[in-house]
Amino acid sequence: MNTIALELNKSLEGTVVDSLLSELGRRMYFPKGIISQSAEAKKLANRIDATIGIATEKGEPLFLDSIREALPGLSAKEAFPYAPTAGIPLLREEWKKEILKKNPSLVNKSFSLPVVVTGLTHAISIILDLFANQGDTVIVPDFFWDNYQLIAADRLQVNLSEFPFFNTEGRLNLEGLSSSLRSCRGGKAILMLNFPNNPTGYTLSNDEAVRMIALIRGEAEHNTKIAVVCDDAYFGLFFEEGLRTESLFSDLVDLHPNILAVKADAATKEELVWGFRVGFVSYGAQGLEQRHYEALIQKTMGLIRSSISCSGTPTQYLVLKGLTDARHESNKNATFITVKNRYLRVKELVLRMKGPLKSFPFNSGYFMTFRVPGNRAEELRLALLQKGIGTIAIRPDCLRLAYSSVDIDKLDELFSCVDDEAMTLFC
Repeated sequence: MNTIALELNKSLEGTVVDSLLSELGRRMYFPKGIISQSAEAKKLANRIDATIGIATEKGEPLFLDSIREALPGLSAKEAFPYAPTAGIPLLREEWKKEILKKNPSLVNKSFSLPVVVTGLTHAISIILDLFANQGDTVIVPDFFWDNYQLIAADRLQVNLSEFPFFNTEGRLNLEGLSSSLRSCRGGKAILMLNFPNNPTGYTLSNDEAVRMIALIRGEAEHNTKIAVVCDDAYFGLFFEEGLRTESLFSDLVDLHPNILAVKADAATKEELVWGFRVGFVSYGAQGLEQRHYEALIQKTMGLIRSSISCSGTPTQYLVLKGLTDARHESNKNATFITVKNRYLRVKELVLRMKGPLKSFPFNSGYFMTFRVPGNRAEELRLALLQKGIGTIAIRPDCLRLAYSSVDIDKLDELFSCVDDEAMTLFC
């Protein structure tokens, strides 16, 4: 094993991170090679810098006019050079400020500076690379984003252990989660939590959040080492009173020494820049000091460096400009109202439906999901597609609708068509 990796592992000894790292995570380090030496030169080589492999003239990057003219809001230095492996420092600092603003109970709590990654998919991939070995178990509800399957089960050959997301009362199935955690008692558990949930559009209530935190803490007290991954892809899109509007990361960062909280979030939905691919990974745990966070960040940087090298520079600067613009909050609030109004209309339309489809609870995010009789969701999807209506069969028994992408004046037509087709097929 590389000596830098060994040093990082030694610095993490005795922490929950030490118990959770995968074999790949243990091997990871950020090399003192081209990138590291170039960073040193950037600070000290004030005469001539012959380190980094980009083409410059008089200190400015060379560029093609045809591309430069398409980026009028960015300087040449913001558009063309490589970004640092962990991301543009100002963006990382600004995103941490955003996390604190949206999660006020995090103030005065210790957690790492976010590391920039290339979207939520990359965030989840890096997190599981760090902590999941082949054959390990990752606990997920039975409603989860389908990319978890591809990343965890298919790419890493990790076992996805599913518990039913809803109980018989249509609330979060905390008993099922507790049972799944108990099956890992005294060992290692990786728990994936996604609120607002994709595909159901469900966010837990304040009461459910308190109970969930208590059961996770209770399991940690049985000496189970738990990595809780908070997939906050749709964070902020909460449409009802009484919902948990802070990330669970806020409670988990200092909950128990046996719990490592990992926050995966992105500008993707929060800043409405889906194609920019700017995401973030942050870490927090009781007992971790700055040196421990730095070791974790160095390992994260090693995974980035060994796969994509770094995330894109122009999109990082564009997100930074958006976050620091005086219109930022008012612009975001306007788009929030647009999506919330669609949600409110969908609630009304679901209640009017006469056919056999039953909606799962939803109160947030971009989606709602129907249970389809007889495991015939694909048949219904194809029938709707023949009528010019696009939907997603996420499971044999479930059909997902993304009302976020449907203009409000088209929602009546959408739900009427879905209801009519379901009655034709199933009644």
